[in-house]
Amino acid sequence: QVRLVESGGGLVQAGGSLRLSCAASGRTFASHAMGWFRQAPGKERDFVAVISWNGGSTDYANSVKGRFTISRDNAKNTVYLQMNSLKPEDTAVYYCAGDVDYDGPYYTPTSPSQYDYWGQGTQVTVTS
Repeated sequence: QVRLVESGGGLVQAGGSLRLSCAASGRTFASHAMGWFRQAPGKERDFVAVISWNGGSTDYANSVKGRFTISRDNAKNTVYLQMNSLKPEDTAVYYCAGDVDYDGPYYTPTSPSQYDYWGQGTQVTVTS
């Protein structure tokens, strides 16, 4: 069982930056694709970014392309989400998640239903 703990959320003005971290416990983290999702009040949980197990492949939601960057350090069991040029519409609870399935070195799942374990979330609030 892998446990995830997110950190780095907070309050920031539009145009600012935040870096989210997701620390994992468990030996199998390094073999899992990892994703970031977000959920605003009254809305569904949406895909934000994903990174393959070896970091060789990434994918992003259109709304964050060019502004957010996902990365991972398997030696530290940590996944990151660098968020730049933040907008008020980025306000949400951000969750990281892991997918235990393996479908090649470039496997990058984007649906929440594909993920097997989740963190508790961290709040990001962007003011205008």
